[in-house]
Amino acid sequence: MAKSEKSKASKKGKLDTGFPLQRENFIILGIGLLVIVLGYVALSGNTVEGFSQLTLAPILLVLGYCVIIPVGIMYRKKKSTENPPQQVVSGK
Repeated sequence: MAKSEKSKASKKGKLDTGFPLQRENFIILGIGLLVIVLGYVALSGNTVEGFSQLTLAPILLVLGYCVIIPVGIMYRKKKSTENPPQQVVSGK
């Protein structure tokens, strides 16, 4: 491919180079991190066969790692494509 063809191709396909994660993504990722920390806290108990070590901790860890963190990464705010409602002025 010639140099001029490469520059034309790059000009046609302009990529959005902005940061892909927004504020909502970081909030969801923070919630996921909190759930993971709570899972490890529940895992670190004195009893070996307690409810929190055998049931609660694995549920929190799987929920944090496999659900909340991926949702936080992939979440994208929906852009409204509708036109805003216009005011109707009645003529009296």
